Amino acid sequence: MDPGTHFVFGTHSHHGFVASATSNMPAHLAHWFLTREQFEPVAGQPGLFRLTEPERDGPRRTRQAVHDLRRSGYAVHADVVLDPATSANPPRPVRPHGLSEQRSRIAQAAGRVSPRRSAPTTSAPLARPIPPKPTYAPTVHLPASRTGRSR
Repeated sequence: MDPGTHFVFGTHSHHGFVASATSNMPAHLAHWFLTREQFEPVAGQPGLFRLTEPERDGPRRTRQAVHDLRRSGYAVHADVVLDPATSANPPRPVRPHGLSEQRSRIAQAAGRVSPRRSAPTTSAPLARPIPPKPTYAPTVHLPASRTGRSR
């Protein structure tokens, strides 16, 4: 295991999916992160956390916790089955012709002009038009000063 590891994830025969923090991670921060990832402290074993409701898609939720902590910048060591970088994702159900149907809908939508927008112009103007100069000089009215003139 890398000496800079912050969290360790694995399986336990009695507690199911477990996690713990190494000495590189302050205990209060480890508790904060792991409880937000749906892990709870194991009574009688300080520093050990177990996944709440492991029967509810436990492997996927544990892989997601590993992924989230890594994305936050922490070094995480996980068993091979729990490591999202090494484990294969379960196959997704394939709809027949699903991709070609989606591409067809996108192509049809791209060919239509939206009723909310006007047709796009072919080129943008190069510069903002400059208004013509006025043929007259505007008259400026200044207030009469009150010093010395009106006695």
